[in-house]
Amino acid sequence: MTDTQLKRILVTDKLDDEGLRILESAPGIHVDVKTGLPPEELKKIIGGYHGLAIRSATKASADLLEAAHDLEAIGRAGIGVDNVDVPAASRQGIVVMNTPEGSAVTTAEHALSLLLTLARKVAQATASMKAGKWDKKRFMGTELSAKTLGIIGIGNIGAIVADRAQGLKMKVIAYDPYISPDAAAKKDIELVAELDEFLGRADFISIHVPLTKDTKHLINKEAFAKMKKEVLIVNAARGGIIHEGDLFDALQSGKVGGAALDVWEKEPPGESPLLGLDQVICTPHLGASTEEAQLNVSVAVARQLVDFFTTGTIKNAVNVPSVSKELLVRMGPYLDLAERLGRFIAQTYEGGIEQVSIEYFGEVGKFDNLTPLTVAAMKGLLEPVLGEKVNFVNALLLAKERGIRLVESRTNDATDFASLIELKVRGAGGEHLIWGTIFGHRYPRIIRIDNFYMEAHAGGHIIVMHNLDKPGVVGAVGNLLGSNGINIARMQLGLDTAKGEAMALIQVDQPISGEVLRQFETLPNLLWVKQIEL
Repeated sequence: MTDTQLKRILVTDKLDDEGLRILESAPGIHVDVKTGLPPEELKKIIGGYHGLAIRSATKASADLLEAAHDLEAIGRAGIGVDNVDVPAASRQGIVVMNTPEGSAVTTAEHALSLLLTLARKVAQATASMKAGKWDKKRFMGTELSAKTLGIIGIGNIGAIVADRAQGLKMKVIAYDPYISPDAAAKKDIELVAELDEFLGRADFISIHVPLTKDTKHLINKEAFAKMKKEVLIVNAARGGIIHEGDLFDALQSGKVGGAALDVWEKEPPGESPLLGLDQVICTPHLGASTEEAQLNVSVAVARQLVDFFTTGTIKNAVNVPSVSKELLVRMGPYLDLAERLGRFIAQTYEGGIEQVSIEYFGEVGKFDNLTPLTVAAMKGLLEPVLGEKVNFVNALLLAKERGIRLVESRTNDATDFASLIELKVRGAGGEHLIWGTIFGHRYPRIIRIDNFYMEAHAGGHIIVMHNLDKPGVVGAVGNLLGSNGINIARMQLGLDTAKGEAMALIQVDQPISGEVLRQFETLPNLLWVKQIEL
């Protein structure tokens, strides 16, 4: 094999030796290990490589990827891809793969170790003894047996925590509005529909959701007020889910008895006042830091890169489905549309989803294999809820695990449109649907939301407003946004004349603040308003 036929892979962050051996022993692959390179140095050499293996330290920015003219695949050893500009990679046809399963057990075990340490005040007692003291009364703990553990988010990691806690004879309840009661029951977990009730019942709370716009500061002053007195809280998920200032106040007042934090809004947390409280135990983001997890993710990313370059197999890709390049070119606009429709529903639907129906009309329904489109829609539906763990490989499996039934159909009749995708969901929030199509072979458009027909751009920062069809609403919206210095890029309206209701999709130049959203909620004739990102 000549040098020009070799696939060159650059490893820029530390991988376990076993992962490196897998890469180096693969036929037709040449590996260079150059860790700790400054961004400018990396940019100078990246153009000569076909593959890039990273962890969290390397930042695969749009600027770097622009210089990576031969790059075909990025392998991220770990679940997070926030250090990769995925849209920029997608535009250049670079496959981005992660390893979402490699550290699930390790992270769950760390959360449980924090829970036990917190309950028995092990860290505080250790510090006291090392200071030469013997103060048994000060460190009176509490048993876990027969207590109620409340888990926020029962995905992969949360379910493992629940399983282990049940082994400790704890009663496990969960709050997860995106899973069906049947799916929770199969894990022997009681699903609590309302967050307020959940907070009031839990003796211990463990958080296992991604950080999204819906979960940011989910645990705040209002949430603490609804909890049991002296509740114990563990966060080994993501910083920012707990409002750290409100947590400090709740600990000082005695409402919260203790907190165990592995993650922080700012990492490292610097001089966070939480670090000065005896009731707080903390670790420096160690959830995935075990020898086994490091080995698992290193081996997984190495095998994924080898499979990609030797057989063309794509595993755990976050930005492309497993289809041929030729089909991807023709199907690409519809993949993008399907994912956007799913994201719209995810950010506007209230309650757990039990069934998703996807119907393809006209030209789009003539593809021999519609599965990639269905997967794209499900990825869009789940990603705002589950975050970066969702990809084109596992989206259908994750939907099934959450008790979501999937129905797919096609028809050649597209009525007024050459192609049309209908996404319909049914669950605790009733039945809702959305229609989408492609204009000019590449521009995604939303053309129907429930009984509201419109022609709306399916992208950007969007305010979705449902209101009574009364005079003055549109003017009030314009005044509100204008007075806050927010420009309206586009605005599309749909009417349901039978009900006397209207829906508006208002695209703005930048996301609006929570304060501006609260101002929306005071407008007359408003039924509801949400801010979404497409």
